[in-house]
Amino acid sequence: MTTISLSDWGQSPQILVGESEHRLLTATALTNIGADAERTDFLLYELDRAQIVRDALLPHDVVRIGSIVHYRPMPGDERIVKLVIPENDEAAGAYRLTVTSVHGAALLGLRPGHIMTWLDPDGTTQRLKVLQVTNPLPGDDPGPIAA
Repeated sequence: MTTISLSDWGQSPQILVGESEHRLLTATALTNIGADAERTDFLLYELDRAQIVRDALLPHDVVRIGSIVHYRPMPGDERIVKLVIPENDEAAGAYRLTVTSVHGAALLGLRPGHIMTWLDPDGTTQRLKVLQVTNPLPGDDPGPIAA
């Protein structure tokens, strides 16, 4: 079994989540518990440790629902995904990543340059690094949050 060092655990970056998105994601996590409780627990843990900010004050480069994220699992190949809620993961495009997935929950609230470290349920240390984040410009359709 692999363990995570206290320095890795303590260096997990502070994450930021907007108020509206926090409410939406909490409801999403609580209504999707049945499929994979461990993944949902991870999302709820991340939401619990998040710094919640007013939507208008959320920096533009923070990963949120609708973000196009260029990231690299460590080790692993670089990936480009759009972070979506589960209801939207069936939409066209194979690059969609649901926020209830492990990588989706890990990316939430991060910014370029951040490295996230966590333990899988089997005790394996996982890491990923955010390389670039693209979000819609203010005034663009924000997607499912507006509902």
